[in-house]
Amino acid sequence: MGHNDVHGPTPGRGAVVLSLRHYGRELLRLRKYTLPALLLPAMGNIGIRYVAPLLVAKLAGQAADGGLTLHSALPYVLGFGVVLLLAEAVWRIGQHCLNRVGALGMEDLYVLGMDELFARDAAFFHDNFAGSLTKRVLSFGKRFEDFIDTMTYRIVGSLVPLVFGAVVLWRYEPLLVAGLFLMIALTALGATPLIRRRQALVHDREAAVARVSGHVADSLSNMETIRAFAAERREADEHRRRVADSRRLTLASWDYGNLRVDTLVAPMSVLTNVLGLLVAVAFGGPGLGVEGIVVAFTYYSNATQIMFEFNQIYRRLESSMTEAAQFTELLLDPPTVLDPAGPEPLAPRDTGVRFEAVAFAHAGAEPIFQGLDLDVPGGARIGLVGRSGGGKTTLTRLLLRMADLDSGRILIGGQDISRLRQTDLRSLIAYVPQDPAMFHRTLRENIAFARPGATDAEVRAAAEAAHVTEFAEQLPDGFDTLVGERGVKLSGGQRQRVALARALLRDAPILLLDEATSALDSESELLVQDALWRLMDGRTALVVAHRLSTVAGMDRLVVLDHGSVVEQGTHAELLTAGGAYARLWRHQSGGFLGENAGPAAAADDVPETAPAG
Repeated sequence: MGHNDVHGPTPGRGAVVLSLRHYGRELLRLRKYTLPALLLPAMGNIGIRYVAPLLVAKLAGQAADGGLTLHSALPYVLGFGVVLLLAEAVWRIGQHCLNRVGALGMEDLYVLGMDELFARDAAFFHDNFAGSLTKRVLSFGKRFEDFIDTMTYRIVGSLVPLVFGAVVLWRYEPLLVAGLFLMIALTALGATPLIRRRQALVHDREAAVARVSGHVADSLSNMETIRAFAAERREADEHRRRVADSRRLTLASWDYGNLRVDTLVAPMSVLTNVLGLLVAVAFGGPGLGVEGIVVAFTYYSNATQIMFEFNQIYRRLESSMTEAAQFTELLLDPPTVLDPAGPEPLAPRDTGVRFEAVAFAHAGAEPIFQGLDLDVPGGARIGLVGRSGGGKTTLTRLLLRMADLDSGRILIGGQDISRLRQTDLRSLIAYVPQDPAMFHRTLRENIAFARPGATDAEVRAAAEAAHVTEFAEQLPDGFDTLVGERGVKLSGGQRQRVALARALLRDAPILLLDEATSALDSESELLVQDALWRLMDGRTALVVAHRLSTVAGMDRLVVLDHGSVVEQGTHAELLTAGGAYARLWRHQSGGFLGENAGPAAAADDVPETAPAG
């Protein structure tokens, strides 16, 4: 079960701080846009919410005194219009800058998020749903827009005008300022604990959304299996349960804000407005007049609107940072497979591969290798055979450095692979896994993935050598046919041919084949085997096979059992020795297993086509 399929803990402080640090770096990097983006809308708000009402208050004061005429009112009316126009102008400039902060920041964060995922090791992706990771990494970038919008419009855009309003109120009556800030402080003091208690509810809500998206992605990518087992209703019911859980948690967080937080803030905002009018009338004195009362009422109304939005502001920031932290908490544990600080230049003296005292175990599992030694001379064709669980596939993955050794080392041409850049190491290797991965791209693009700069003629030559052209010509758009997600439009054997074509196009000096022909029928296998022998010519090849007939002609066969080399030699030598390999050969030739073999081994070791005795 993936990590995202369960209720996880609320993202810790470290994850939230890391999110804020990434967002802060973007604001600093884009500072030529950030400063005007934050301040200009606030200046516009000052003009609209405080300067324009101040001019209206002065008009009201003159009218109350009986001295208002068209001539005396004209400067205030014109000033009112000019202030509003200037406010709109600075708003538009600020919005222009804010658009660039948001767009450029999200672009950088989208790239950063994928770079971080590309740096993770294989075990990380085994523990997390692809759909949930997709949502998290995209939300990490997308939520920056909400963050900067909230900072601009709700925080800076409200606090800077509030300071301006406080200065104006002080000129009329200092008690107005004292009363305003006292009520704001009391409201914040009462609301903050309630809002903090919502944080767990918000996290649970976001985690539930992640579980929904993870299940959707998992179901869609395995639709063939769902249909084959008539499990549509079961999966639909599971989806319904997850959606209902998401709805329940969403309502819980919304209701808490509405029934607990807002029921505190709303009365406090009303009380603040009443207090402001009371102070203006009771303590303003005869000099305050209508103008002061209008100013007090307007400024208090604007300030209490900030109080009423306090919950909304916190909710938006909380939601943004919680969802961003859902991704950054994945980054708190650094990648386990890293390039060395001072990598060696790639300069192998040959293509020989040597495993020296290799020890390795998956996290929390029993060791697979303990002190394994294996020497593969340059240009040798080596078959890796043995029962399931012997470590054959793990050995190829360690050579690719998909995981790091617990101890020992692996050398290529005398160079320790842990001292090389991963890209340099893998440039030496062409890898064909048992279940080849296909991109939802054209057939041509899937083959050319091994060498993007290859010409169309080179792609076709590799396709012909791997016998891809035989079925490509039957596809609706030939090599330009989309193969579907994970290559769903191709059969298992066709996907293996495409993977072999990739390896041919890669033209690397070391070849790793992990059951590369297991999905081929006997006739196709004979054709592809010929291509493989040509591909292995002059290269160092390690070939994993359960079907022994596919590796019987190798230069040397290495029999692995429980992470140890129990035998090695040619096919003829191992048959003569009468050991583990000879028993496996007899089992496959006769179609049965010996008394020491369990059901799992039987499933793996019986060949699709029994080799000739």
